[in-house]
Amino acid sequence: MLALQLLEGLEAGTDEAGRGCLAGPVTAAAVILPANFKNEILTDSKQLSEKKREILRPVIELEATAFGVAHIFPTEIDTINILNASILGMHKALDQLSAIPIHIIVDGNKFKPYKDIPHQTVIKGDGKYMNIAAASILAKTYRDAYMEKIHEEFPMYNWKKNKGYPTVEHREAIKKYGTTKYHRMSFRLLPEQYTLDL
Repeated sequence: MLALQLLEGLEAGTDEAGRGCLAGPVTAAAVILPANFKNEILTDSKQLSEKKREILRPVIELEATAFGVAHIFPTEIDTINILNASILGMHKALDQLSAIPIHIIVDGNKFKPYKDIPHQTVIKGDGKYMNIAAASILAKTYRDAYMEKIHEEFPMYNWKKNKGYPTVEHREAIKKYGTTKYHRMSFRLLPEQYTLDL
């Protein structure tokens, strides 16, 4: 059972998904859960099946005190780098909260101050705190849905399955078909033994 962190009021947990992908956005979410929130299966999204994530998403959206989700797209990732894009996504997700948190806990070890609200970074926080775990579920499910949508436009990359991650299949498709507007051009899209005409 994960801990529900409460510091004299509302606390937001925030996390991102898709940081290591070659295509598509990095997606961040922020969630404030009520003090009495309980869920036996909620944990880090990476530890859950797709089916369980899809079950949890509407539960979180319905029962959360507030939540927000934001995509940061490849052109911006290429401009400001993936770390800054991940943090920007978290800030934009926090912007969407209908309640103002008094404290923010962040999955990982990097963050930039958000307004004047105190924050704490927590390595593997998505496996320790329910509000971060909830944010990880929303970030992952919203991003997966986006990748499935753009898969219809470029089915040869099979983003419906690989979600833009650097699988052998995805890299073989880049080698064969080149890149799209959804690829992150600042990333090493192909191993050094491949060449790609850009």
